[in-house]
Amino acid sequence: MDDQNKNLILATALSFAVILVWFLLFPPPEQPAVDPNAPVATTDVTQPVASATTTQTSTEVTPAAGDASEEVDAPRVAIETDRVNGSISLLGGRIDDLKLADYRETLDDGSPIVTFLAPKGEPNAFYALYGWAPGAGLNVDAVPGANTIWSVDSGDKLTASTPVTLKWDNGSGLIFRRTISIDKDYMFTVQQAVENTGAGAVSLAPYGILARHGEPADMKNFFVLHEGLVGMADGELSEIDYDDVTDYEYDPREGAKAEVTQVSEGGWIGFTDHFWMATLIPSQASAFKSVVKYDDRRDIYQTEAVMPTLTVAAGASASVDSQLFAGAKEWATIKAYENEGGVTGFLDSIDWGWFFFLTKPIFAVLHWLNGVIGNMGWSIIALTLLIKALVFPLAYKSYASMAKMKELQPQMEKLKEAAGDDRQKVQQSMMELYKKEKVNPASGCLPILIQIPIFFSLYKVIFVTLELRHAPWLGWITDLSAPDPSSILNLFGLLPFATPEPGSLFFIFSLGILPILLGISMWIQQKLNPAPTDATQAMIFAWMPWVFMFMLGSFASGLVLYWITNNVITFTQQYLIMRSHGYKPDVFGNIRKSFAKKMKSDDG
Repeated sequence: MDDQNKNLILATALSFAVILVWFLLFPPPEQPAVDPNAPVATTDVTQPVASATTTQTSTEVTPAAGDASEEVDAPRVAIETDRVNGSISLLGGRIDDLKLADYRETLDDGSPIVTFLAPKGEPNAFYALYGWAPGAGLNVDAVPGANTIWSVDSGDKLTASTPVTLKWDNGSGLIFRRTISIDKDYMFTVQQAVENTGAGAVSLAPYGILARHGEPADMKNFFVLHEGLVGMADGELSEIDYDDVTDYEYDPREGAKAEVTQVSEGGWIGFTDHFWMATLIPSQASAFKSVVKYDDRRDIYQTEAVMPTLTVAAGASASVDSQLFAGAKEWATIKAYENEGGVTGFLDSIDWGWFFFLTKPIFAVLHWLNGVIGNMGWSIIALTLLIKALVFPLAYKSYASMAKMKELQPQMEKLKEAAGDDRQKVQQSMMELYKKEKVNPASGCLPILIQIPIFFSLYKVIFVTLELRHAPWLGWITDLSAPDPSSILNLFGLLPFATPEPGSLFFIFSLGILPILLGISMWIQQKLNPAPTDATQAMIFAWMPWVFMFMLGSFASGLVLYWITNNVITFTQQYLIMRSHGYKPDVFGNIRKSFAKKMKSDDG
């Protein structure tokens, strides 16, 4: 195969790779079909016994649901803490109204605070409910379910210091109480208790349910981010997309498309959004049944945690504690729940990705730097300096080799002139020259290969972590998790035109200040590197800074800031190393020559 065909194949492959990456990074948005008036799902599930109580039983039990379509205007109990507010409905004792006081929808003045949980009948209904599954000798009406009307036994408002207890008497010898408390952040503790005042023993099992009506309206549908169901079972993390749940086989025992997992200990199950999460957390030392299901008749997703069956003798009582996390995915908060609260693997609920061994420590350092500096933008710059210092020993040899390659450029030109059109002879002569001078021409790739996983990991960190959301840097950069809001199309605010909206066609060409600086920094840094001997490769490398400028123009400002800082540091390191090896690069002279060469070719 001749060199011309090789170059054509190389150019075609690289072009295809760029197009493929573009469509992976910018997939067309999908609008989920949501039925805001869909009723709560019926919870007709069967619980194989895995009792961890003092009395074991082999009875199968079924969580009671009641008439899920029934509409009742039930009283509510207020929730008020420093970080959340909302209410609990006495219909089923549902935690179905929760707002996150520390977070607003947008950066606009007067923007409403984030609404996370919403009751049935409202758009994007999403709520938690608890109940008891009846065992032997009990029917559905004997246990509280989704539509049971509870009364307040104690407490008129749920706060971080005052729990609320709800009560329901079935009129047949069983009295149920549910005590709900909340800490200073986002963790609810739900104690479900039953008192048997009847004449015989009863079997029943407590459960918790998270029900979500349709997919979230604000889903990103971005390949780098997991949004959907997330859970831990016996130390193993599972991340399940919504469309995967809809593909489940119908399970007649569960009454819906479902997948059931028996968890021995150390598990939880719930839903994760970009920045928020709701998770059912049974006792970490207890077994439970984890259920993921989809009711395609009502377009409702559910996660369920069905705890072990209890056998309660006449005159006895029993209770089970579980937890509900409902709030923001703050790294420090979730980390504390794992380390101090004992929730197994809870920090993995944040989507760290395949490079978790890099993303976790990178974010931990970034979080620490932000605590010291107090600004995420400057913390990203400080992190970049730190990373470059760590990889400097690996990069040093590469930069030294590239300096040597620059020195050999005149000899390489002579070899090309001597060989003429005999490309094979050129390659052989150059390889002999490299061997003689002890130069590795591939060493220049080393810094790039080192950068790729670090770049992707930092991109993941900036995109998925809540701490970058609405985090300002300086001036016009008020949200490091969003693209640069300035635009060359309106001369960076000098013209009275609005910046194109993200996702629109013109937004691709709406280059901000940071993306332009990125392209320039890549271009200047490239001038220190030896030019490829192959004309096609040289052309591809010449276009690369400007292609990246447009591709990364729509990326988070924090990532572009990292890349610019990385380019500046790389340029400085490489320049100084090349000078220390006796080569004095005339960067701006090279730039002037490239312009002159282009002008000459245009005139020709």
